[in-house]
Amino acid sequence: MFMEIRKATLQDAEGIAKVHVKSWQETYKGLVSQEYLDSLKAEDRQPLWEKSLIQTSDTSPVFVAVTPGGEIVGFASFGKERMGKLNADGELYAIYILKKYQRDRIGTKLLHTGLEELLRQKDESMLVWVLKDNESRKFYESLQPVKAGEEVVEIAGQEYTEVAYVWKDLNLLNQSLIEKQSGDR
Repeated sequence: MFMEIRKATLQDAEGIAKVHVKSWQETYKGLVSQEYLDSLKAEDRQPLWEKSLIQTSDTSPVFVAVTPGGEIVGFASFGKERMGKLNADGELYAIYILKKYQRDRIGTKLLHTGLEELLRQKDESMLVWVLKDNESRKFYESLQPVKAGEEVVEIAGQEYTEVAYVWKDLNLLNQSLIEKQSGDR
């Protein structure tokens, strides 16, 4: 299926919030408390996305995957590395895709689009944090990052281990993503 990948606008906040909540509920089922997942509401997330899209769209871009019918089915959010501990310039803050659209290379396309933006901003390296027990971490591992650390985070009163992956050479990662996408044709 053809999927448009484009920079998000303020009008996309509602669709991004819906994908954010639904993908959490799909991805973290069995990992995170079901009570917590059931409590997530798109209308609670929408104002946060609106604020992000207004205040930081140049320095922390968000990209969306949109069906031909106009439905947002995935998004990725990028920016400067937030913690300053792991020696990376940029960071992939979030990438979420509705379960029924996963495995269609949308994640690769979203990542590539955001990566090109980080390269335009002169970033040379990128970090991502992912829950250790999240199966989606295999997507990142397939792109050969360096495991840079772990930390414990709290979600809904429970502790979870997050793993940090770093790509030290964004040009090399970009080339790898281009090759992945050309192999899909």
